[in-house]
Amino acid sequence: MTRVPGADGVEDVQPLIPQSAHEHGIQRVDNDARLSDELASVVGGARRRAVRDGDRQIDTAHLLHSLLESDPEARSVFGEGPQIARLLGYLVQRSIGYGLRWQSGVEDSGAVPVVTETAGFSPLAAGCMEYARERAAGRGGPARGTDLLAAIVADPQARAVEVLERAGIDPREVFARLDGRSGLTGECGEAAL
Repeated sequence: MTRVPGADGVEDVQPLIPQSAHEHGIQRVDNDARLSDELASVVGGARRRAVRDGDRQIDTAHLLHSLLESDPEARSVFGEGPQIARLLGYLVQRSIGYGLRWQSGVEDSGAVPVVTETAGFSPLAAGCMEYARERAAGRGGPARGTDLLAAIVADPQARAVEVLERAGIDPREVFARLDGRSGLTGECGEAAL
């Protein structure tokens, strides 16, 4: 909370963080029919996390964190044990660690084309959302959390990949596990890895 002088000279107390994603410039995109209900929930969680962290855009680290919290199928790709605990620890520390460094820039590796229609996402996260939809279209269904996870780990410049590597998790192995589960190979993943 912060105190600001009101029009009448009396101090008003106002919250430091915007009250909604819209006020913060992060628009709702979780009503997309090409997303499963589970993935729409993940996107909503990532949006809330970005607003809470004071970030201007949803990035791949927000998406990864929300996937691990909300999607049991995506989380199962990592198994149980100390690596997943370490990964969650790094993601939780975002607001005091990585996030401080990341707040000054936009997540964009240049490896994926900028998708302008996905407002509220970093360019790289928007590309990941589109890749997840394309991956799911090859299956004939809506995008699931594992489709998004495959997209996230496919680009070595993604903030989520940096966190995975710091936690001792090889993103290429994660992609291979996901690829084995779906039986699909993805152009984005093959090109980036």
